[in-house]
Amino acid sequence: MSGYRVLWNTVSHTAKLSTVLQILLFLPLTLATLSQPAFLLLSLLLSLHSVIHGTLILLWGSPALSVMQVPMHPFVLLVCFNVFSTAVHPWLFTATQWWGQLLKFSGPFFIVLEGLSSLLVAQKLGQEGKRLVERGEVYQFGFLISSAATYVGCAWWIVVTYPDAASSPLSSTFLGVALTALVFLTFIGFYLRRTNIIESSALSLFIAYNVWLCGFDQQSFLDLASAYMPLLPNVLPHFEALLNFVTNTLPKPVLIALLYRLTILHLASRILPNIGADSWEKEDGVDDGWEGRPTSTLTRIVLTYRQLLFVMVYSHLLLLDYSSQIWWRWINIFFTLTMWGVELLVSPDDDLVSKEWKVD
Repeated sequence: MSGYRVLWNTVSHTAKLSTVLQILLFLPLTLATLSQPAFLLLSLLLSLHSVIHGTLILLWGSPALSVMQVPMHPFVLLVCFNVFSTAVHPWLFTATQWWGQLLKFSGPFFIVLEGLSSLLVAQKLGQEGKRLVERGEVYQFGFLISSAATYVGCAWWIVVTYPDAASSPLSSTFLGVALTALVFLTFIGFYLRRTNIIESSALSLFIAYNVWLCGFDQQSFLDLASAYMPLLPNVLPHFEALLNFVTNTLPKPVLIALLYRLTILHLASRILPNIGADSWEKEDGVDDGWEGRPTSTLTRIVLTYRQLLFVMVYSHLLLLDYSSQIWWRWINIFFTLTMWGVELLVSPDDDLVSKEWKVD
């Protein structure tokens, strides 16, 4: 029985990995070989499939669903290639245009989620670090060294990235304002005893990461539609070109941004059930435990439909051009710093939860 369970877990995890790789490849491949409407149609179909898949998981919950969905992505890709190999129905063009507009207007929502999730994870690191520091001086010394190393590493990262990230006077001004705001908010938080060096160093790492992404040159955000030869005439002779597409043409900044955004959202969804606990509650909660919390319901929904979030975030990132990527990065930095500043200044002194999270 144990051997069967190990085998089934292996098959299930392989199927999930296959699904992720298919989505990562099929979306930019369609954008490169066909057109933006075909890409939007594939994104729409994958999103509809993700909604159905998530709903089945919510209602049925069988691990077999991860295996059953593997053939669906190649099938949907072939449908898109077949649809756009001939005259396309106007209704399909209308549907893709509406889907494209939805993805476009979802940009601020994704930025808000990423910024708030990054701030939440940084605060959680500060809280957990404080708990460990209370156990002894060894932990305190270790966190001091690691935080100092993080500050130095972030400074080095920003200095190396500066020539590309601050390629214009406006970008260099943004960078100076962001770093100044980080320093001032850190000292304000120290003075008010509502933050610690762990949280501050985590946010400095967040800023360095975003500045680094701003430093990618424009060639890293290639127009996929003009960077690849069509596959439709003959599929088999183009395997070598397909391999070149995978290794050289996939937009690396987009993949990095996608990985960070999905990871930080996943971590935040795990932290949310612990937010809003009453001061007298223990780890397991009271009565029905954590499962009765609204945040637990939200977490369950997010995790159940994470594939839909994956497809939408990836599609949105692929649609952004170089300048849009840069602008959204700066907006993300200043939004997160603003939220951190508001959180530091408006947290009441008698907030027991805030004291548990913040006070050194």
